[in-house]
Amino acid sequence: MYGNTQEGYGEYYQSDMAAQVAAATPHQLVLMLFTGLTDELVRAKSHIEAKRYERKAQSINKCIDILNALTSALDYEKGGELAKNLANLYDYCVYRLYDGSNNLSVSAIEEVETILGELREGWDEMGKRHG
Repeated sequence: MYGNTQEGYGEYYQSDMAAQVAAATPHQLVLMLFTGLTDELVRAKSHIEAKRYERKAQSINKCIDILNALTSALDYEKGGELAKNLANLYDYCVYRLYDGSNNLSVSAIEEVETILGELREGWDEMGKRHG
């Protein structure tokens, strides 16, 4: 009984998420990626603390996939120096996540959380000015 309920929720969540993505502006998509990334970073830290190393690896990989998606979404032509700086920050975050994963370092993941938190604030602010 629970399996079906959980499966039904998963299907609902995915279709709801698909609807949100389809209706989102590029700015909203970036914020959705940041939200997913932040949530996954919290999971990765808890997996390290609970010694769930396989799940930690899955969480870190999801984080890196999201960072790669953010990097590939950058418009270097229109964004110029800002886009290059963001790409460098995302690359640094990927490096720190690999390092944190290999060394089971919660502090490396927290460093990435801090960087991304500041970037998120910038995206939020930009949305308020242009929204």
